Amino acid sequence: MPSIFTRIVNGEIPCHKIAETDDFLAFLDVFPCAPGHTLVIPKQEVDYIFDLDEALYTGLMQFSKTVAAAVEKAVPCKRIGVAVVGLEVPHAHVHLIPLNSMADMNFNNKLKMSQEELAEIATKIKKELL
Repeated sequence: MPSIFTRIVNGEIPCHKIAETDDFLAFLDVFPCAPGHTLVIPKQEVDYIFDLDEALYTGLMQFSKTVAAAVEKAVPCKRIGVAVVGLEVPHAHVHLIPLNSMADMNFNNKLKMSQEELAEIATKIKKELL
C-alpha cells in the first residue's frame, strides 16, 4: 500500500506545497512542531533514508537546503532545525523546523493550526523561493 506521502505526491491527499521538482516535494507538516515546519521528501517511495541511492540522497539534501533557506527568511526564527526520524511514515523524509528554542523541536508537542494559517505560511515561504 502506498505511504501517505506517496498519496500526497500522487495528488490523492491535498497538501500545502512549498516546492516541487521532478524528484522531490516539500510541503508543510499539518501537525507542526512550530509554524513553518516543512517536510521534504523524495517522490520515489523508499522507507529508510540511508537506503536512497547516492544521487537521490544528495539531491534530497540539496533540495532541503534550498527550502530551508526560504523557510528561514519567511518564518521568524533563530535557525532551521533538521531532523530525520523515519519511524512515523515508511517514506524517507526530512523535517525542517524553525527554531527559537530547543522546545520547538519537540515531536510530542504538536501545534494545531487551521488550514488558513497553514496556507498563509506556505504562501510566505513560496515567495522566498522566487
